Amino acid sequence: MPHDITAILVKLGDSGQTIAAAEQDVRGRHVLDADGDDLGKVDDLLIDREEHKVRFLRVEHGGVLGIGATATFIPVEAVSDVTDDTVRVDLTRQKIEQAPTYDPEVVEEIGYYEDVYWYYGYAPFFNPSGVAPPYPVPPTRR
Repeated sequence: MPHDITAILVKLGDSGQTIAAAEQDVRGRHVLDADGDDLGKVDDLLIDREEHKVRFLRVEHGGVLGIGATATFIPVEAVSDVTDDTVRVDLTRQKIEQAPTYDPEVVEEIGYYEDVYWYYGYAPFFNPSGVAPPYPVPPTRR
């Protein structure tokens, strides 16, 4: 039976949790696509409150000084490499730009997250075949 993800996914910044080792926190790092192009920065992480696992990167791009920036959610299954300054994903800019858009006034979260997983070709974590990837490191309680 699937999780009720609307009750358990929350931004790490709003969760009261943190990454155990500060150097493993990917927030603020540049995100590079499969071709090495800069997609923006990791603004926050969506975590599974019950399992303490990161499920999505919230990547902010565009805008000026954060004003007018657009947020895109990328499943952590797409992360292929993490360095001190960057997070590389196995997706192209074009694929990410055409992803389902998130508007909290319009979309139902559970349907949106499921759509994003299937759009990118990954089984949702709340699907019995979903498997947690090795990146990024899971958060811990404060």
